[in-house]
Amino acid sequence: MTLTETTSADGTANAARAEAATPPAMRLRELVFGAACAAAVRAAVRLGVPDALGKDPSPVDELAAMVGTAPRQLRRLLLALASYGVFEEQADGRFAHTEMSRMLRKDSPNTLHYIALWCTEPWTWEVWPRLDEAVRGGRNIFPEVFGKEFFEYLHDDARESARVFDRAMTASSRQSAEDIAALLDLSGVGSVADIGGGQGHVLAALLEKHPELQGTLLDLPKVVAGADPRLREGGPLAARARLVPGDCRVDIPVAADLYIIKNILEWDDDSTRRTLRNVVAAGGAGTKVIVIENLVDDTPSMRFTTAMDLLLLLNVGGQKHTRDSMVKLMTEAGLQVGEVSPVNAYLHALHSTVGGAR
Repeated sequence: MTLTETTSADGTANAARAEAATPPAMRLRELVFGAACAAAVRAAVRLGVPDALGKDPSPVDELAAMVGTAPRQLRRLLLALASYGVFEEQADGRFAHTEMSRMLRKDSPNTLHYIALWCTEPWTWEVWPRLDEAVRGGRNIFPEVFGKEFFEYLHDDARESARVFDRAMTASSRQSAEDIAALLDLSGVGSVADIGGGQGHVLAALLEKHPELQGTLLDLPKVVAGADPRLREGGPLAARARLVPGDCRVDIPVAADLYIIKNILEWDDDSTRRTLRNVVAAGGAGTKVIVIENLVDDTPSMRFTTAMDLLLLLNVGGQKHTRDSMVKLMTEAGLQVGEVSPVNAYLHALHSTVGGAR
């Protein structure tokens, strides 16, 4: 480990220790000013500070020249972020990366660059203050604020935000795909169907790891058209991959030994039930079904996952599930749920089989 890496790790650890030791009144003041932290992260990313700062610490004047800002104001921004462990001010006044700030770089292997932008897009600042209305009414308030449903708004009025969303989901899917491929035991599985699998990063990771495996990706026509190049015609996995346009809430015309459903059962319960029942009907008795979701309990990522849950309420009236609520819905659909295992700090895999004798 280099000196810079040691310093960065220490900076992050020190911030965590400082938070734990903060008196309740001070901590609450910090929490209600949480928007300032989110805004500071967004500003740093949009200015390009994480990408401009290299392996070695840099003076603020040099950083300011690289990103085109006023030095004094940039230092204020960096000080605010350093108090959270994002960047670190050294004794000589230069600033260095920490583990967290390094992940805001576009070229980071585990980049959160686009996630940071997505979670702080302009529309988010307009819906968060209406959370009390969404909680009171039990419904999404996005149409009341913007005059149309969430994804319609992104498509029609916020094209750049839609592009940020796509990049954020792509980065997140690629990262989790490797974790899922490492976790799943596919002994005895000859075919897998990735239901509502987006660009098919999970399917591609599984096909790469298991050379004899056949796979199908099912998602909406527009989504499937933009599938991972590895799965499309001419790609290295195309001969073992089938791309099927369709809506899993309506029908799943795909036969497979294993069905994977990742992060799509977060809308209303009716849609979730229809999707699960369609999987049960497609697979038949004894077929394996693995549901992969962010759970809002029994997870080290409670703050992030519960925040996503509330944002889903605001945007589309959806929700993240507890372990019990997800198991209940799966059981009602005819699935026998067995092991529930963590995939990473954010995701859990619920292993199940379609009930009945084969």
